[in-house]
Amino acid sequence: MGNKKQVEERLTSLRKEIEYHNYRYYVLDDPVITDIEFDKLMKELVELESKYPELVTGSSPTQRVGALPDTAFTEVIHRTPMMSLSNTYSIQELKSFDARVRKAVPGEPVEYAAELKIDGLAVSLTYEDGYFIRGATRGDGTRGEDVTHNLKTIRSIPLRLIHNGQITVDVRGEVFMPRREFKSLNEERRLGGEGLFANPRNAAAGSLRQIDPKITAARQLDIFAYGIGDISGIMLNTQMEVLDFLRESGFRVNPNVKLCSGINEVVDFIKDWDKKRDNLDYDIDGVVVKVNSLELQRRLGTTTRSPRWSVAYKFPAKQGMTVIKDIVIQVGRTGTLTPVAILEPVELAGSVVSRASLHNEDIIISKDIRIGDTVIVEKGGDIIPDIIKVIPQQRTGNERKFVMPLKCPECGSDVVRAEGEVASRCTGTDCPAQIREGIIFFVSRNAMNIEGMGPRVISQLIDSGLVRKPCDIYFLSFEDLIRLDRIGEKSANNLLAAIEKSKTRPLHRLVKALGIRHVGERTARDLAEHFGSLIKLSEATYDQLINIPEVGPKVAESIVRFFSDSENLECLEKLQSAGVNMKEGIRPPLPEEPSPFLGKTIVFTGALKRRTRKEAEDLISRLGGKTSGSVSRNTDYVIAGEDPGSKYDKAKAFGTRILTEEEFEMMLKEEKT
Repeated sequence: MGNKKQVEERLTSLRKEIEYHNYRYYVLDDPVITDIEFDKLMKELVELESKYPELVTGSSPTQRVGALPDTAFTEVIHRTPMMSLSNTYSIQELKSFDARVRKAVPGEPVEYAAELKIDGLAVSLTYEDGYFIRGATRGDGTRGEDVTHNLKTIRSIPLRLIHNGQITVDVRGEVFMPRREFKSLNEERRLGGEGLFANPRNAAAGSLRQIDPKITAARQLDIFAYGIGDISGIMLNTQMEVLDFLRESGFRVNPNVKLCSGINEVVDFIKDWDKKRDNLDYDIDGVVVKVNSLELQRRLGTTTRSPRWSVAYKFPAKQGMTVIKDIVIQVGRTGTLTPVAILEPVELAGSVVSRASLHNEDIIISKDIRIGDTVIVEKGGDIIPDIIKVIPQQRTGNERKFVMPLKCPECGSDVVRAEGEVASRCTGTDCPAQIREGIIFFVSRNAMNIEGMGPRVISQLIDSGLVRKPCDIYFLSFEDLIRLDRIGEKSANNLLAAIEKSKTRPLHRLVKALGIRHVGERTARDLAEHFGSLIKLSEATYDQLINIPEVGPKVAESIVRFFSDSENLECLEKLQSAGVNMKEGIRPPLPEEPSPFLGKTIVFTGALKRRTRKEAEDLISRLGGKTSGSVSRNTDYVIAGEDPGSKYDKAKAFGTRILTEEEFEMMLKEEKT
């Protein structure tokens, strides 16, 4: 590079660009470049700073590990930093790593632990005297986000260590979403008119950082433990002993690990798993190679960013180059028009891809995607792939810009785009695509869960005129079903039995199944618990709805609009006459009189005498309050039972009001009188 001023300008530019991508990746969970592109930027920065050490600044990305934590969560300081690993993409670079290790410990035998690199979200789990007390994200490596309440929903995380009850330890692990759950979640979001997650890693990150742990619990996350940070009470000598300790303590440890006597065995392990990785039910993006001896690890030490005793070999990305033949429109349940690219078929990760989601018009414009363009597509999981970038150098001049249609391609109705929204929507009330997607959503697993009624059956029912609204399902007869293609007597009887069984679903499942715009699973549950019956909900005014803590203006307007529609009311009457359950029956509705806990956030700590923790939390919920697993500045009350834990001290530090169990019970009595 030229003079020193040019170097300074390039360093400033690189730092800003890297920090921006760090923020997109770690805070927003929405990267806009590939890992390879990011690593190239970082490599250039490291090389320039090595050449010009006088230009290194304390705020340079090379002087820290990652990005800032999300301010929505309480900050946690890691007792031992969670450092990132250096990445390598070739066998030659891997052998250079081995040469550096052997040069640093000349003449000593070196073994490596080769482990699959899970593509998820790194976390640290703190155990004191064997009990799980806190869990945090990696954050910037020094400071992370407290997500204890969400981590507790992951069943493979032990709340108490099995065989090491007196140990205090920070366990390091990778939270991930299995592919089968990822596919199911995206299908549910597609049917609900919500945006799809790009890959399982983004889905896991988004799920772990939910404010409501019930949402996290529904996402079926998992974890593999792979290491330890700070530890006291036990002596371990090797990485393989660490993995054995974790297994014995009750953690899920990935079984696909190999102790290698040299780097050639590591290479064989890598080549083997590069072929087999698509057979796993979770995503891996490489292999982590660690010096097995913990003593050698300590002697080899670390750089400012990463350990010298470990490296991550990254598999080639699941990317390919192809051409966009056309862009077509799919119409969803809520009328959302989604552009989809029709591609020249290209093989990615063992399967042929011919379609890619373009999400919305703004993304097409921002990426300048045109019909006829040569593009890079990436397969992030078992869903329709994404277009990563356009290759403008391949343009011939015959490419065509895409224009969002003004009329719905399914029904011909006007298409509108509301101010402040990215989605264009069909305004038709009889749009066949919306009808079909709405019924698919109604019968889906997390709604009314009518087994056997898949898209093929639903399409036949609509085409034959037997079903137009979800309520029509409950008036189907054996004779109706037996006339459908590939439906025999047994299938027809099974389907009728599934329809009958669905009538007993709790009210919140029915509220969700109705497909009211902006009403998701948690809001449906809140509405069902508040009103107790679908009739009362249908009669609710905007003012009544807006006073529910979880319901905002948009949601309230959407609910009122839904129940103002005469066709929707007619469908509700048919559901009622068919015997579909229209009462919640799980928890009584909220009291009409104001409660001292209405809208308050409550944290329990210590053992309660008069009721179980769950009973107390359910009671708070019925009284209009919320419970949380951790204390923050937003906590209104901490209720302390016997032997309160660290939450008590944290509440005192924040100045949060602390109630004894007796004071809590007294407030409950006063509320009743």
